[in-house]
Amino acid sequence: MAKYQKIFANRTVLSKIWPILGLSLLSFFMLLGSISCHKAEEAGEEEGMSAQEGIIQFEGTVKIAYAKFVYIPEARGFDIIVEGNISGGIEELVGKEVKGEGEFAPDKPSLLVANSIDVKDATGAYQNVFTRTEEVIFEDYLSMLARDELFPALENLAYNKNEGWEGKEKAKIFGKLERGEDKTTLVIQNDKGSQVGTVIVDDIHDFAEYYMKKLTLFDKFWFYLDLKETVDWRTRRRTRELFHADILFAGLY
Repeated sequence: MAKYQKIFANRTVLSKIWPILGLSLLSFFMLLGSISCHKAEEAGEEEGMSAQEGIIQFEGTVKIAYAKFVYIPEARGFDIIVEGNISGGIEELVGKEVKGEGEFAPDKPSLLVANSIDVKDATGAYQNVFTRTEEVIFEDYLSMLARDELFPALENLAYNKNEGWEGKEKAKIFGKLERGEDKTTLVIQNDKGSQVGTVIVDDIHDFAEYYMKKLTLFDKFWFYLDLKETVDWRTRRRTRELFHADILFAGLY
């Protein structure tokens, strides 16, 4: 009888301890979440960013400015898109200290739509060089979801295996871009580093050019392509040029 009383007592104690432990763990994780959020806010402020109601203020030095895209390292995680004219031209922003305001688009989480940009002058004062008055056109932007869903990887390509690309409208391929005086090509290599063919590049979209400038430490990328006509058999056999394509985006994955 004493044995069962002891078991019952232990169960009673455990039934009281478990709720306490559960509440303690819940409080602990809530505290961690609060600390993490606070640190994220501090990091954003330290890097020259703050946000309120979908509007984000940014500040830093422009590293890349091409077409209508701007990269500011302090604006971590964002490519800033500028729709409209900038006083002096967008490429004049490179190396300049700027601050501005942009809108965050939830369906395009890597983009920040610039509403205004001010540039610091020689006196240390900021002068406005851009105020958005136009609707943004996202024609060159290619989301990660679209990249994953619409662009299968082309593999095991060869000049005599045109079935590997024909019938496909979009695809991605890993290679190196080479710009010549009269022709731009995408060089494709196999796992051993041997060249197996080239793609003739007819056009490179601005977003792809911008990203290649942004990733200056690399010379090989995944290229996301609109596939076009196949090179005729005789030329393909002689030059190993496989097909024509437009480059929509270039990235590391």
